[in-house]
Amino acid sequence: MTSLTPGMQSEPTFREKKSFKDAFKKGVRQWLKVLPFVILGFIGTSVFVIYPLVKGIIMSFQDYKIMPGQKSEWVGFAHYVDAFTDPIKSRAFFQAIKNTILNTVFTVPINWFLAVFFAVLINAKFVKYKIAFRTIYYLPIITSWIVVAYLFRFLFAAGENGIVNFMLLNVGIIDTPINWLGNYWTAMMVIWTFHIWKTVGWGIVIYLAALQGIPKSLYEAANIDGANGIQQFRFITLPMLAPVTIFIVINLIMGAFNIFPQVYFLTKGGPMGQTEVLPSLIYKQAFTSMNFGYASAMGVMMGLTIFIITYTQMRKIGKQKFL
Repeated sequence: MTSLTPGMQSEPTFREKKSFKDAFKKGVRQWLKVLPFVILGFIGTSVFVIYPLVKGIIMSFQDYKIMPGQKSEWVGFAHYVDAFTDPIKSRAFFQAIKNTILNTVFTVPINWFLAVFFAVLINAKFVKYKIAFRTIYYLPIITSWIVVAYLFRFLFAAGENGIVNFMLLNVGIIDTPINWLGNYWTAMMVIWTFHIWKTVGWGIVIYLAALQGIPKSLYEAANIDGANGIQQFRFITLPMLAPVTIFIVINLIMGAFNIFPQVYFLTKGGPMGQTEVLPSLIYKQAFTSMNFGYASAMGVMMGLTIFIITYTQMRKIGKQKFL
């Protein structure tokens, strides 16, 4: 056995060199097989994600002109400053922020509660036809936004012909018909109801899948210890669903911030722009007022807000310890 002095290293043997070459060739062959798919994914991401993102940031610093041949003047942070200082723009901007935050505050807790409630109810032993219920609750997700919007416009139509007004008048809850979409708070309530009804099925399906992963032995042990249904739900079901709950809440918050069809198809921001949210205001500034630079600036600020919220929540998930 040859001893090595300090600082000296033995040279790789012929077998080790051959093994390394074989592994390298195998890795190259594997990469060549998947390279076309990786390139397609990279091209798609570059064209539909990276380029629009970078272009939108650049546009936010320009007085962007959409017509070919026109020069887009560089204005720096002028659009960002206008969003907070310009009397007209700032009023609409802060109103949109207020409505977006209100939509998040009202819809996310209700959406989460209904998702947990119906998922646990459908998952109960005494409930039959679980697949049918799962399909019924998921149908609004795949239904067209326009179809649902017209349905809600018909349900909450002003006057006695609206179904909701007709029912409330006949029951005696109200004396005169309510102009649901003509007043700020009633219009916002209709938008929130639309949003919840359209999206709650997603959370139900996710929770139903998560409930299948909870060991039955935990509930059997709890029954032996004399725990009732409420105690089992509080000390077993909710803690075991904690990772899924954080995932669902993050997505609900992102969905609430990105609310657009609910406003555009129901109220178009009315009455008098009072129900505008950030996505609808960005759309109008870009494609109605043709103010693409200002719309891009609001989009950048909205994107940064969503990124910060998501990033902080994901950091909490990484540090969280679950049972």
